[in-house]
Amino acid sequence: MKIPKLMKLYCRKCNKHTEHKLKQFKPGKARSMSKGTRKMEHKHKHGYGGKTKFPAMVKKQTKKPTFLAECAVCKKKVYFVIPKRMKRIEFEAAA
Repeated sequence: MKIPKLMKLYCRKCNKHTEHKLKQFKPGKARSMSKGTRKMEHKHKHGYGGKTKFPAMVKKQTKKPTFLAECAVCKKKVYFVIPKRMKRIEFEAAA
């Protein structure tokens, strides 16, 4: 799907609609010492595992893209999600 690089969105800091520069959000590397990671490691290291109850679920092939929108006036950054699933995102130059 083609998405414009510049979009007019509401800025809470400026309290009005301003131009926002969009870039795709990519999550950083997961923390190796977070509680959830340690819990999973502990779970897989101990015991025999037993029999699994259900077959593995098939993952969805697409995701709802998340963008990082930066206000052109005050440089405030906000997350911006398009609530549609899409395989590929292409930024097009503003006309």
